Amino acid sequence: MPRGGTFNLLVGGPKANWPVDLTEKIVGPWIGVDRGTLRLIEHNVQPVAAIGDFDSLAAPELQRVRRNVKDIRQSQPEKDFTDTQMAVSVAFGDYGAEQVDIYGATGGRLDHFLANLFIVLEPQYKRYANRIRLIDKQNTISFYLPGHYQLRKEPDKNYLAFIPLTSIDHLSLLDEKYQLHDEPIPYPISLASNEFVGETGEFQFDTGVLCVIQSCDTYEARHE
Repeated sequence: MPRGGTFNLLVGGPKANWPVDLTEKIVGPWIGVDRGTLRLIEHNVQPVAAIGDFDSLAAPELQRVRRNVKDIRQSQPEKDFTDTQMAVSVAFGDYGAEQVDIYGATGGRLDHFLANLFIVLEPQYKRYANRIRLIDKQNTISFYLPGHYQLRKEPDKNYLAFIPLTSIDHLSLLDEKYQLHDEPIPYPISLASNEFVGETGEFQFDTGVLCVIQSCDTYEARHE
């Protein structure tokens, strides 16, 4: 059973939002979340675990999952959390993940996306906040607890958004295009619209939980 390192979660969101060649390029163990499990199997990727209520799968599809995955955690559809939240808990708690990258969790149902966006505010997940990312073709969404950080620009993702999930104290953007120094950012006011100047950028803040989004321009993405 793999332990530690980065675990990749594939959720059942639209394939159109997947990064190009997702299952071929991404290394490390995969966990399938609901329909994401079936999609991994269809792409000849062996998930280490399958997690969810699987209410979106027909009976033959669920049987295929059962034949291909040893560690299956099935929950009831009537619950107060998403399948993705359950998968994050298993990755960190049972598999000792150091990082969890979530694919397929954007662009689909808004209620699921918002639940997963705010997962890092729940007490059981908050200590993992800066080790969770939601990644799609155009965006990398990361979460941070207070401290000093250096961002490395991802290919073609030149734009930055700093969005407070709680009130933020003393936010400094040290070398991005638009600098700030020790600014309070009251929730829910968002500090969006910034850009990398070079290949890296730095920021720091004292309190709160901060969401940082690296993104590419939507026009550029359509015309690659």
